[in-house]
Amino acid sequence: MTDKAVEDWWTTSIIRMEPGVIEFRGHPIQELIGAVSFPQMIWLMLRSDQPSEGQAKLLEAALVASVDHGPQAPSIATARMAITCGVGLNNAMGSAVNVLGDVHGGAGEQLVELFERIDAAGGVPAVPEVLAAFRAEQGKFVPGYGHRFHKDGDPRAPRLLALVDDLVVQGEISGRFAAIARAIEAELARGRSRGVPMNIDGATAVIFAELGFPAPLARGIFCLSRSVGILAHAWEQKQQGGRNKGPMPPSYLWTYRDD
Repeated sequence: MTDKAVEDWWTTSIIRMEPGVIEFRGHPIQELIGAVSFPQMIWLMLRSDQPSEGQAKLLEAALVASVDHGPQAPSIATARMAITCGVGLNNAMGSAVNVLGDVHGGAGEQLVELFERIDAAGGVPAVPEVLAAFRAEQGKFVPGYGHRFHKDGDPRAPRLLALVDDLVVQGEISGRFAAIARAIEAELARGRSRGVPMNIDGATAVIFAELGFPAPLARGIFCLSRSVGILAHAWEQKQQGGRNKGPMPPSYLWTYRDD
């Protein structure tokens, strides 16, 4: 194998590193340290450019809003159980992130894909037709809407949407995905005595779509956010102690069914 082939084995435009030099997307690390926020750094690494101040704040709001939803969330429960098995914080975090799949953690990605599908079909006027086709394909459940705990509305969603609206007024984002999201909400409420409000996944999907992130990155960025809660719960459980804690207290046993 030639030297050039070895050098090209891992080709990247993300980082240049050699003795005395570390550059991310062409920016020396010493110029970034203390000058950019963590959300700005995420944007730079994923997109190669820098967001405006308003875009960075909107991304930060999405990150803040999704950090945790309690030990009943499978990812958080996994982290806490893992710690009681004697593993380190990194192992607990890895175990927890690995359960962020299509059902728990993937709704944002799925909804951005639906937004893009509706947008390509003509935007808000296309919502009834595209939504009906989506539900015929995927089932009646629409990712990003409704919540098993917050029946009257997820308290995080209105605040995030208000921040989206502010940035639309400032002309920094288009607002077309927010309009599509609200049209979906209205369509889901049609003929029902009780609506199906947008939840945190819906609101953050609006943000990711408005900021121009591809759908798969919606899940990736959610994982970054939820990792904060995962770490906090893993650390708290480590301080509390406990050994081999399962999903329920030992005084409760599962239902055995003789099939």
